[in-house]
Amino acid sequence: MHAGEDTDARLVELETRLAFLEASLAEMSDALGAARMEAERNADLFRRAMEELKSQRGMEMADPADEPPPPHY
Repeated sequence: MHAGEDTDARLVELETRLAFLEASLAEMSDALGAARMEAERNADLFRRAMEELKSQRGMEMADPADEPPPPHY
C-alpha cells in the first residue's frame, strides 16, 4: 500500500466510524426524549392516583353525624 492509499483507507474508516457515532447519538437522543415523555406521563398518573387516594380518605374520615341515617330508622 502506498502512503496515499493508507491515508485514504484511514480517512474512509474514520468517516465510517463518525457516521456510526452520529447515528448512535441520534438514536440515543430519540430514546431519551421518549423516556422523558414516559416519565412525565407516569408522574402525572401518580399525582392523579395520590389525589384520588386523598379524596377517598377524606370521605372515609368524614363526620358520621353528616351522613344520613340507615334505611331502617
